[in-house]
Amino acid sequence: MNVFSDFSDIVQVEIKALQDAGSLPADLDASRVAVDPPRDASHGDLTCNAAMMLAKPAGMKPRDLAELLATRLRAQELIESVEIAGPGFLNLRLGEDYWRDHLRDVLAAGEAYGDSTMGADVPVNVEYVSANPTGPLHVGHARGAVFGDVLASLLDKAGYAVTREYYINDAGSQVDALARSVHWRYREALGEAMGEMPEGLYPGDYLVPVGKDLAEREGDKWRDGAEETWLADFRQLGVDAMMVQIRDDLAVLGIVQSVFTSERALVEAGMVDAVIETLEGKGLIYRGVLEPPKGKTPDDWEERPQTLFRASNFGDDSDRPLKKSDGSWTYFASDLAYHLDKYRRGFGTLINVWGADHGGYVKRVAAGVTALTDGEAALDVKLCQLVRLLEDGEVAKMSKRAGTFVTLRDLVDSVGRDVVRFIMLTRKNDAQLDFDLVKVREQSRDNPVFYVQYAHARSYSVARMAKEAFPDADFTIEAMQGANLARLTDSDELGLIKVIAAWPRTVEGAAEAHEPHRLAFYLYDLAAAFHALWSKAREDTSLRFVVADDPELTQARMALVLGVRTVVASGLRVMGVEPVDELRA
Repeated sequence: MNVFSDFSDIVQVEIKALQDAGSLPADLDASRVAVDPPRDASHGDLTCNAAMMLAKPAGMKPRDLAELLATRLRAQELIESVEIAGPGFLNLRLGEDYWRDHLRDVLAAGEAYGDSTMGADVPVNVEYVSANPTGPLHVGHARGAVFGDVLASLLDKAGYAVTREYYINDAGSQVDALARSVHWRYREALGEAMGEMPEGLYPGDYLVPVGKDLAEREGDKWRDGAEETWLADFRQLGVDAMMVQIRDDLAVLGIVQSVFTSERALVEAGMVDAVIETLEGKGLIYRGVLEPPKGKTPDDWEERPQTLFRASNFGDDSDRPLKKSDGSWTYFASDLAYHLDKYRRGFGTLINVWGADHGGYVKRVAAGVTALTDGEAALDVKLCQLVRLLEDGEVAKMSKRAGTFVTLRDLVDSVGRDVVRFIMLTRKNDAQLDFDLVKVREQSRDNPVFYVQYAHARSYSVARMAKEAFPDADFTIEAMQGANLARLTDSDELGLIKVIAAWPRTVEGAAEAHEPHRLAFYLYDLAAAFHALWSKAREDTSLRFVVADDPELTQARMALVLGVRTVVASGLRVMGVEPVDELRA
């Protein structure tokens, strides 16, 4: 039910007919022909670039080709008019009955309206959050968490087979520091006077319960032993405890991931060895010395032979080391192992959601994925910029249970899950986001969460008014499919249907571009169109949704209201936001 793809198919049929008739070359490639919304709604409902795309290869003037195609399109029953604009663009206007029938289709589909088969069940792996398991999630993690989760839901609605994944970075020095921090809290729980925690450990109170639990279960078993006797156990205990907390924090935000992959387990399973073997087999590994990084001086740069990957062959700025000087694998080597593992699990499309501080790491991972998969895997890294937490325009002062930062749970407890999820998508992921704790509680048009939720709640208010006016009438969505929609004649009523009809295209476009923020923008526009019609009816009583002496017209307008409700609910559910039936101050 995508209006634009449906009419794109019609245009393709007519181009083929012109080819069959000899009016256009038989070998003409029409794959770049598109049907889109016009920039100016006064120009029509659809615009087509066929003449601009095909004229040169066809050896014709664009307007001449446009006239050929326009003549055939004018014969289509659904198309009211076709105009040729500028150098050859085709502007199509559809009949009013088409839009009314489309509204009926929306009601029949319900919240499945907008579902697409575009993805064709292609497996897609969306890896997001993946915070080091050394502490609770903070506000910055919330943005990537919401972005990744909504992107996964969006891709699922667009017909892809989506896997939501968390990569546990549990093999680096940071988990050794975690183990030492847990041991410190464990000794503290045993009653030792520990003093101030040493630098380099994790000082937050979130490890206090972990230490107490260990003290209660194990007694003083681990207190006096040398580090090598307890480090591995405390490393695993710490990671396990943190992952329980991270899962709980994500659940508070409405996020449940299906796969958790351990870096340490991959290394122990020999996946890094598989990376080395694969790259060596392609002649992409060598021993060499790298140039010093920019900003380094001879005094602080040690030239030494390293095991290097020819990343520069695949678009990276330089070749990259796979082993450290102590013989252990670099983080980059482990990361390549993880991506090779995902590819071997059947994922040809890999989406990573990272913080903006990882921007310099993208090229090397992309180079590695291309080399390991011979270009068969497509990697898209989405970088999420910082979130600035404000309180009525000033930097917010919230409790910091983690010791050094505001936690994700603090934020959700303060404003609620739905608000956090929606606001995190009100800016494109690569733009900084201001999250104002006061503004998000305002009941005004300037608060997009309220404005969209109000549209959904208002639809229920209208339904209650209709039922009061006509207590014996059936205003269910099933009954509204049979309403006389010919009674919808006002230009704003038809315009609202057209906004509703843009939902499937929005879903497909956002899924293809991996840009879930488009959903929030669309829902705001739909809410604005609905609220505008309500306001217009306050001035012109003939446009009121409930007309006391005209049940048939009321039914037709209730069908329109339910169409709005259906799409708002569908969009909010993809965003992981619960639609509400009533808003209270």
